[in-house]
Parts: sequence; structure tokens; C-alpha cells
Amino acid sequence: MDAHTPQDGTDPFVAARQNFWAPEAALRIPGTPGILASFLHTEYRRHERPVRLLADPLDERLASLRRDLRLRRALAPEELLAAALRGDHRLRSTVMEAWHLSLPLHDTERVRRGLREEILRCTDPGTLAHLIDLATAGCLNVLEPAQWADLARRQPLNTKPARLALWRHIAGHPDLRRILPLPGTADDAYERLLLAAAGGRRLFESPAFPKGDGLLVVQSMLLGEMDSPGEGSSGGLGVLLAGLGDALARTRGIDAVITLVTKDARELGEEPDLLRVRGAGHWTLTLPTAPHDTATAGIPAGTALTWWTNRVLDGLGRRPDLVHVRYADDGSLAVAEAARQLGARLIFTATPDPHRRVSERHAGRTATSETEAEELRQDLHRVFAADRLVDRADEVVGIPGRGGTGELIRYFPQLAAVRGGEGPSAPQEGITAYRPAADEAMRRQSLLEGLFATELPSALDPAARGLPLLLTVGRLHPLKQQHVLVRAWIESGLHLRSTLVVVGGSARAEGRDPAERAVRSAIADLIDEHPDAAARLALVPAMPNNAVRCLERALAGPGTSGRAHYVCPSAKEEFGIAVLEAMDAGLPVAGTGRGGIPHYVEDSVNGILLDTSSSKALAEGLERLLEMAPAVVDAMTRRARATVRARYSIDAAATAFASVYTRLPRTETAAQRT
Repeated sequence: MDAHTPQDGTDPFVAARQNFWAPEAALRIPGTPGILASFLHTEYRRHERPVRLLADPLDERLASLRRDLRLRRALAPEELLAAALRGDHRLRSTVMEAWHLSLPLHDTERVRRGLREEILRCTDPGTLAHLIDLATAGCLNVLEPAQWADLARRQPLNTKPARLALWRHIAGHPDLRRILPLPGTADDAYERLLLAAAGGRRLFESPAFPKGDGLLVVQSMLLGEMDSPGEGSSGGLGVLLAGLGDALARTRGIDAVITLVTKDARELGEEPDLLRVRGAGHWTLTLPTAPHDTATAGIPAGTALTWWTNRVLDGLGRRPDLVHVRYADDGSLAVAEAARQLGARLIFTATPDPHRRVSERHAGRTATSETEAEELRQDLHRVFAADRLVDRADEVVGIPGRGGTGELIRYFPQLAAVRGGEGPSAPQEGITAYRPAADEAMRRQSLLEGLFATELPSALDPAARGLPLLLTVGRLHPLKQQHVLVRAWIESGLHLRSTLVVVGGSARAEGRDPAERAVRSAIADLIDEHPDAAARLALVPAMPNNAVRCLERALAGPGTSGRAHYVCPSAKEEFGIAVLEAMDAGLPVAGTGRGGIPHYVEDSVNGILLDTSSSKALAEGLERLLEMAPAVVDAMTRRARATVRARYSIDAAATAFASVYTRLPRTETAAQRT
């Protein structure tokens, strides 16, 4: 077979998916060698089962199961149990997706007996936890109270993962509650809450919802924190949902908004309140997550999240009308399953991530390291999660891009027929209007001075204060490419005539995730090689959103010596909230041309579009930005601010999303309100 890659014009991943959902297109799946090709031929052949191509039996089983689910084939429960017994977390997550389709088509008593036998003979804690979760998901009472009580005293059920799964199972069977220990005996705040919830206790007081005929909307924010963008996995999505939730709550047709967030055992111990008021008609509601150090390989985290989502939403006293998820992973699948069980409509924002990078990263690799193979497996698992969410959703929406939703349909050909062939709608996103503080002038001055505070370990040399300044804000992650920006800045010599401020990441070394550590390490290596750049580079820990926006206005305002510019060096941005905020502040912006930014940035008109595919290309774009005449930059920033204020207010975004939400048929949940 001929080898084809995206570089010679044929993307094997796209061809495989288009052949699967649009076979009339008669596209040949390119014969790219390597593990990617083997996965594609196993997952995306519609009409015949391929010969075994994947060397790892686990990969083969997983790819075949994903193929069956895409074809909507319901496998026998016995097949799924066999897969669950010898799988990793990805296979078991896929088994759970298939389980919901399989159970209604098979004899419940036979399934119950088979599951009971496997539970009684199981000796692995992770596998046992998953088997119990399957029983919970199917509402199957597989053992009598005395049998559970006996098992709970023995290995492996008295290990933490299996024990937590049992407490969740007991919650659905009141006759089993007598074997629950008291919450005070729990190891940590997570287990204490779990025991309380399983025992039927209320975890919070129901909010006082407006008494209207509008919708109760739930939106999920399962990665990072809403109030600490740029730290860990927190980013622009939290900023968007914080403002959007507030704006939706005051939009016609919407009664109230609940934003789902997560907290682990440590955070629950420090902040035990699950329900918090965000604004008028907008609350955050916490989904507890198990302590990271108790996780056992092979247990899908989503099964517990489904349980918790059901539990906390049920405690609101009013069933949600719709649930909106925005990220393709097991967490969103878990929330989607809870929405199904609650009878709520499901909205999914689909993005071509990681789709657009699959062939670029993996095509043609014949000698694949285990690390590379693991990256491919995770990318394909997220692709599968996105397909399942598309299949489950009552409405799929996209993010506006330069070509509308054309790129989305390229990677999701199953969406081509939506809305009479127009593809999914793409409601406009937006930013919250900045509100100056009472002491705004003092805050701006303090933030500016902080950049040049010589007593801080990472501060700019005061002698460089008159130089142009480059600012970038965001979580420290390889996809955000702050290390590529630093390399471009140094290797082009720009560090000799400008300063660079990178805002993002945790102030605490122990709070840094592996992705952040990798970026910091790459930047440190560059500074070690070029020590003359150290005094002109400031690494500033993540700040609250209002502080970042205050700093941007300070940098854009009169009285600063060197002109400041905002740079987004990401490999791609689906939308780019931070770029819009910088435009609104009056900073000249330069952002990646890949993703959603070209939808609102027109090159050399209201900003600069960058090629961020390499440090050399990025440096060329930065040179172009810094060499623009001041009058040209002034005009560009005026047009940028006008663009934001005319088209990207958070209230306009709320109206756009509300129009999507309110046109969906109402479910019976409206009549079930208590």
C-alpha cells in the first residue's frame, strides 16, 4: 500500500472518517504504515471485519468495540464483561458506553447472575470496582446484604477503590444501607461526603430558583478552576462560563444557571460547601472527585462522576431542562449519561481537537515508542468520546471559525446533514465587560511596578523599562507553546531589544502538573543557554482574570515607557478568550492563525496572524509586529477594540446560546419540578 501523509495532501485520518460516514464519497483510506493505520483500518471499516492488524490484543479489542459502537451494534453483556476483566481505563470507559446500549436488549436475570459470579471470584481491586460500577449503572441488585457485608471485610473489597464503588452501589439499594459505616469513619473529605450521600443525607440546601417558565440550564466546567485561569488546567473556558452563566441568568427564556465544577479530597476539606452563589440566578455546584493518590489503574473516573452528577442535580429540588458539555473526554460522557438518566436535553460543543493533529502527530510512524503509542491511544480515545457525545446530543454546536463550521464537518462528517446540510450552528462566544475598581489607578500602577520589582526572583530589569514589551497569558502547557515563544524571542535576537512577560502557571512548585513542569523545564534550559535573556524575561504566576485585565489596561495606557503587545503563540486556539480581552484592553495583538482566532482577527487590519508551527516562523511574525509604524498600530488597536465591542459582548453571546436552548423541545422535566 502507498504511504500518504497530510504533507502530500492526503490525511488518512480524515479519509477513514469520511469513508465511514459518507461511503458514497468512495475515498480510499491511505495505506499509511504504522500503528495509526492499523487503528484506522480496525475502527473505520463499515462492511467487513478486518483481519487482525494491531499487535496488542488490548488495542485490537478496544478498536473493534469502538467500531461496533459507531455502527450502533449492541454487544452481548457477556462479551462486555470479558472485555472489562482485562482492560485499561479506556477500554472500561468504552465498555460502560456499550453497557447502556446492551442491557435493555438482554435478559436481566442472566446478566445479573453473570455479574454476580464475576464479582464473587474477582481478586483485583480495580476490576472489582469496575464490576460494581457496572451493576450500579444497570441498577442490578447482584448480592444480598449479608453477602456484601461479608465481602466488605475481605480483600479486595476493603481496598479504597472497590470500597468507594460499593458505597455508590448501596445508595441505589436502601435495603443495603445498614452495612454503610458512619461518615465519621471515612479516610478523607471525599469518602465522608460519599458515605453521607449514599446514606440518603442532604448535602446542601436547595437554592431558591426564580418561579418562572424559563429553563434551568446546567453547564459543565470539569477542568480547572473558574477563578484561577492560567493555573493547572484552568483556562479561558472557566472565564467564559463564569461570565456566560451570569449573562444567561438574566436572558429571556432562562430562569437559572448551574455551573458544574469539580473538587478533589483536599479541596473539599478546605471548602466543603458544594453549592455556591455566583451571581443573580447563577450557582456553581461541585462534583466531588476521588483523591488522585487512591486511583487505581483501569478504573474509569467517569463512572463515579455520573453517580455524583445525578446525586447533586437531584438535590437541587428542580430537574434541569438541559445540560451543556464542552469537552470531549470521559468526564463529559459521564455528565451526558447523567443527563440521559435525569431526562434532560444534552448540548455538546464539538471542536476538531485533537482531530486536526492526529495524522500530523502519528501518520507514517512505523517505529513507535511506548510513549508515542500511548499518546495516539489517548488521542483516539478522545476522538471516540467526541463521537459518542455527538451521537448522544440533542443538539451539536460548533465554535465560530474562519470557514464557518466547514472544518468541523471535515473532521465530523456525521454532522454534514445537520440543519438541512448547513452543518451545526456556531453561537458567538464573548467576553464580560471590564469594570474598573474603585482604586483602579492604584491597582494599575501596582501591577506595572510588580513587573520590575527587583526583589522578586523573576522580574524585568528596570533598565529595560523603555523597551517594547511582549505579553502572553495562559496556562503553561505544550499546546500553548510558551516555550516556543521564548525560543523564538531569544534565537531571533528580539531579547536584545524587547522584554517578555509570561503570565500563567502555579506559584507553588508542588501544585504544578506534568504539562506545566515540562514547559517550565524547556524555558529554564533556554535561559541556561542564553543567560543574557534572563533579566528581560518575567515568569509571573497566574492571576485572577480581573487582575490580568487590569494589567493589560495598565500596559496599554499612557505613561508606560515601551509599547506593549499581546502575543498568543499557541499551536491552535479554538476561540481565544484571552486574545479578545487583550484587544478590548487596547493592546495590539498577534495570535495563531490556526483555529478560531482568524474568525475575528484580520491580518494587518485589527491584529496580526502568526504562523506558530515553528520558532523560526513565530519569530518572523513577532518581527513584523514590532516593526509596524506607531500610527499603523494605533489604527489597528482602535479597529480591534471596535470589533470586540460591536460583536463579542457576553450578553450577545448569552442571547445566541439562549436561542439554541429555547428552540429545543421541552422535556417532561418541566412538569416534574418540585
